[in-house]
Amino acid sequence: MATKATAASGAGGIAVPHCEKGIGAVITSPDSKHLIAGVRVAPLALWPDDRGHFLEVQRLGQGLAAAFPAESTQVSAALNYPGTIKAFHYHRYQTDCWTPVAGMLQVALVDLREGSATFGARNTLYIGALRPWQVLIPAGVGHGYKVLGAEPALLVYLTDRHYDPSDEGRIAYDDAHIHYDWETQHK
Repeated sequence: MATKATAASGAGGIAVPHCEKGIGAVITSPDSKHLIAGVRVAPLALWPDDRGHFLEVQRLGQGLAAAFPAESTQVSAALNYPGTIKAFHYHRYQTDCWTPVAGMLQVALVDLREGSATFGARNTLYIGALRPWQVLIPAGVGHGYKVLGAEPALLVYLTDRHYDPSDEGRIAYDDAHIHYDWETQHK
């Protein structure tokens, strides 16, 4: 699967794996056996009508983010233009819960946790307007995305902690060790 390459800056127990070029396991169902340990996926109900649609993002105390404490949960949104790549990002302590509400994203995950049963595993999820899924990303799992299609994408996300710059880790989207292939996968 992967071997340890280099320690990610300032993150105890987190290392950048050395992976073969590719996109890892493509996750096509929320209960896939190929999900990185601790990553959880849940489909969301989308209620369309002649005026548009309604999507419930989160109820406090329920769903994937049920354990997020009310006193430190933060809700944020990121609007990104077509073709934008934002990757890789990780936290030592923070858990994220992502809900794309407009557009489509190619989400890339990589397990950076030394000692994890899935260390070095990569997942790719295609989620957004055409697949309304929510994704829980635990601490130590590198994450990023590419905006697909011709429209901007809007990602709403909850974090179980308020923003803390000391818990923000970054690895280049084109890191030679993670070796994630952001190119269109011609099949």
